[in-house]
Amino acid sequence: MRAEAGVTEEELAREFDEHRAVLVGAAYRVVGSVTDAEDVVQETWLRWTGVDHDEVRDTRAYLIRITTRLALNRLRQQKARREEYVGPWLPEPINSDDDPAVAVELADSVSMAMLVVLETLSPLERATFVLREVFDLPYDEIADTLGRSEAAVRQLAHRARGHVHARQPRHQVDKERHNELTMRFMAAAGSGDFDQVVSLLAPDAVLISDGGGKKKAALRPIHGPDKIARWMFAVIAENPDFQIRIAPLNGELAFIAYYDDEPDTVAFLESTDDHITGLYLIRNPDKLTTIPTLHELDS
Repeated sequence: MRAEAGVTEEELAREFDEHRAVLVGAAYRVVGSVTDAEDVVQETWLRWTGVDHDEVRDTRAYLIRITTRLALNRLRQQKARREEYVGPWLPEPINSDDDPAVAVELADSVSMAMLVVLETLSPLERATFVLREVFDLPYDEIADTLGRSEAAVRQLAHRARGHVHARQPRHQVDKERHNELTMRFMAAAGSGDFDQVVSLLAPDAVLISDGGGKKKAALRPIHGPDKIARWMFAVIAENPDFQIRIAPLNGELAFIAYYDDEPDTVAFLESTDDHITGLYLIRNPDKLTTIPTLHELDS
């Protein structure tokens, strides 16, 4: 590994590490995968060791631009994988308690609900949204990053922003109220109270489960309280030995169902002030590799 004249590798590494959490967050928002995000950041580091640092005016912005461009390439490479994927594809949960710096960077901005919305954008819209709405980069820099005209980037940003805002709740739900509601819901599910589970679900609630063909999951989203409750209780009946824990993932409380010592299911709940509106269940074991074991979580 080489460094620019007058700049030691240690200095390069120190400067890069100052921004690493931000770069992981940028890549993760684009690709929706912890593993891919970390690979992208490692590739960014390799690029960083070879640039002319005298030409870099704003290190943070420069690194974010490199990372986003590489993440966009990675997202396009994922296309074939996703087309062959069995059932719905949900983003991989990230253990935001694992790295305090990453936890702070991701807090309140990469909820599973938001990532699911970002998944509906085109790759260019998604990258533009991240660069503009999350990091507030100027349009000319985004245009240079994406190889598009500034006018095209403004149009991409407008479409992405409208798409995201149309799918977000009309008002921000109080976090304490959300946590209280989700705790009541999980307690009702754990006690087998079918009617209580149904009553806590909004009439238009939806459950999306991702098993990747490796764990039981619905091949299509399930709509409506009664159907959601029946599916959930069928899964619970098949797995009576589940142990449920709560942990901070993606900057929010998530429920983890353990079988023996290994995480089997990670569940995120979306709510209004009064009802659960969305349930996102990740069961594909390939997406749970960063989730702590039961022993690690309880120790």
